[in-house]
Amino acid sequence: MCKKYRWLTMCLLIASVSYVKAQTAQDSANIKRVALAYIEAQHKPNPQLMEGALHPRMVKRSVFTNKASQKQYVSEYFTENMIILAQTYNAKGDKFPENPRKEVKFLDVSALTASVKLIADAWIDYMHVVKVNGEWKVINVLWQYNDVAEHQ
Repeated sequence: MCKKYRWLTMCLLIASVSYVKAQTAQDSANIKRVALAYIEAQHKPNPQLMEGALHPRMVKRSVFTNKASQKQYVSEYFTENMIILAQTYNAKGDKFPENPRKEVKFLDVSALTASVKLIADAWIDYMHVVKVNGEWKVINVLWQYNDVAEHQ
């Protein structure tokens, strides 16, 4: 009887591990690729790279404090803003160190959705990535500076 339960437990464990790995190695590579494209398009101005990484309905949010009222509010950027930012933000090449940090940590991955944390030099981005028509795209970003005093 005890062997039956061990066998059943082993089968359930294998089934749960198979379920967690709903993505392929190629999916993992593509998720990481779009997260890196998002930051690399800012490092070396490349609006085409940014556009290719983002879903057309992407929204990027953060919390800032209005200096005059000292009230906090949620700031939102959209795909169009991010494409322009990729072209202009580091146009002089002075916004990032020579070898910028760009670490991608997988938080959760399913067949069509993923959640990753991008750690850059001055901030972190929590990203939701979605697979639509066979392509992985960043659809949501929630970010903050490492130094929260910069959220002014």
